[in-house]
Amino acid sequence: MREEHGEHHGYGRHCCREGHHGYGEFPRRFLTKEEKVKKLENYAQELKNELAAVQERIKELRAK
Repeated sequence: MREEHGEHHGYGRHCCREGHHGYGEFPRRFLTKEEKVKKLENYAQELKNELAAVQERIKELRAK
């Protein structure tokens, strides 16, 4: 597996086909450095949001 391909699809349930639109039969396989950074930043934010939701749920459960 190519590194670029793995990075694009290696985000667990957050796999999507961003960057594949508009390329006909030949989807893009290689991302620019800036695109990789943006995807990683977005993924980091998703993780922070998920952690906040988990912490909120724990707080709710403890209050019961």
